[in-house]
Amino acid sequence: MDFLAITGPTTSGKTALSMELAPALDAEIICMDSRQIYRGMNIGTDKVSKELRSSVTHHGVDTKNPDETYSAGQFGRDARIWISDIQARAHVPMLVGGTGFFLRALIDPMFSQPHMDEHRLKNLRRNIMSFPVSKLRRWVERLDPDRARIAVEGGPHRLGRTLEIALLTGHPLSWWHKKGEISEEPLRGMIVVLEIPREELDRRINIRVTRMVENGLVDEVKRLLEQGYSCDDPGMTGTSYREISAYLKGVTSLEEAIDQIRSVTRRYARRQLTWFRHQVPENDVVRIDGLLSLESQAEKVVKSWNIIADRKRIEL
Repeated sequence: MDFLAITGPTTSGKTALSMELAPALDAEIICMDSRQIYRGMNIGTDKVSKELRSSVTHHGVDTKNPDETYSAGQFGRDARIWISDIQARAHVPMLVGGTGFFLRALIDPMFSQPHMDEHRLKNLRRNIMSFPVSKLRRWVERLDPDRARIAVEGGPHRLGRTLEIALLTGHPLSWWHKKGEISEEPLRGMIVVLEIPREELDRRINIRVTRMVENGLVDEVKRLLEQGYSCDDPGMTGTSYREISAYLKGVTSLEEAIDQIRSVTRRYARRQLTWFRHQVPENDVVRIDGLLSLESQAEKVVKSWNIIADRKRIEL
């Protein structure tokens, strides 16, 4: 196995489990979260604290500014380098996060990135992000019907990405997946999926959003806006930042913004549940009850990882 991955929906306890596992497995952590790569976006992304990062080596946190793009393909390229370096130190590469498309970039590599003019891409992205999801969905269903279901499950960002490829390359994303040259060989990993009942997820999401606001989410978004970033920038399109930006502009009340964050996060968690249920290879998956104690979860992961390691030594 090339890596260990700790995945699951938002608020399922991935960070806590990874920090419990890291010393036991002598692991280094690779952040598999599409928002925690952005600098200055700490509270709204529920980013791993600097204290935790000082105790366990982390890769892929605070690597981009909010106005810079970062794709699943780029993550795949970066993660391969990190994995190789970690293995060279005789440590375990442990991917942690809930961005399924980042994981797919490793286990089912995508086509090589087609060239797209940066100026046209930036203008198109700005226009796309101003449209409601219903309109994006209709466009995707017309331009790339074979990819529409996956794009819808991926939310606004995935819908937008599907449109960008179709409009700027002349071929839909589904065509590139079939005809494009595969960029890398697939990697194999033991994928741990934390499973939480929906009712518990909803409860945890409500608590997390309340905590983020109490910890200064509004001030964080205000500071980013004052620095010149806008809700059209790639990093700022994430949940919490768009809603709080609307509040700061007087479009909604704070209570309405908080309710919207909770609602959007719940929908995102449900999409994650669906993705991890249907899009990961079952022979590489260890599904764990996220309601078990942290110690019990860690014991199950370590036991499964050691079994795989022993099997690999026998094969060698």
